[in-house]
Amino acid sequence: MLTDAGGLPLVVQTGPANERDEKRVPSLLDAFPAIAGPRGRPRAKPAVLQGDAGYGFAHTIAEVRSRGIRPLLKPRGSDEHGSGLGKTRYVVERTLSWFGNFRRLKLCYERTPQHFQAFHDLGAILILANRLPAA
Repeated sequence: MLTDAGGLPLVVQTGPANERDEKRVPSLLDAFPAIAGPRGRPRAKPAVLQGDAGYGFAHTIAEVRSRGIRPLLKPRGSDEHGSGLGKTRYVVERTLSWFGNFRRLKLCYERTPQHFQAFHDLGAILILANRLPAA
């Protein structure tokens, strides 16, 4: 999942449980939507990609850098405790907990991965709708 700085889900992709986290990084970055700012061209890529050691492979860090994105990924095999990203990592963890509030997503009942992805997309839409200001 890719989120903005406030934790709103921008890209959600489901995959098999036996696939490593870092395998999805290129497809997540390719699916990043263009986000319009107050002026100028819409942002077509994130400025920073933050993640834990599950994403800290050298080839993943090189892929992120080659796309012009600053990687804040804890390198694999680093001896230091933690990634130093704990101050801001809670944003993504909070978003994951919002997805956990949907009973249908806690356990995969679906027979096809397309249906499971569709329910995650619907969950993201509901999270975004709940964060809209009251009119």
